[in-house]
Amino acid sequence: MDKIKRILGIVWLLLALAAAYFCIFIFGLPKFTTGKQDDLVFGIIILFILTPLIVLGLGTFGYYALIGEYDTEK
Repeated sequence: MDKIKRILGIVWLLLALAAAYFCIFIFGLPKFTTGKQDDLVFGIIILFILTPLIVLGLGTFGYYALIGEYDTEK
């Protein structure tokens, strides 16, 4: 079971990278070029509030799972 947790740690880290890519390049930055105020506010929220929360949450969880912090032996 501990090996599965470590493998899933790698999966969570990869999900953090994928979420960072999608939040920045797909959802965030294109909203700045439309010129609408609604899109600008949405882009700011995505880039500066949601992206760090999502990426740091997934990355921290994946890192701790990868180093074995959630093992049953501790």
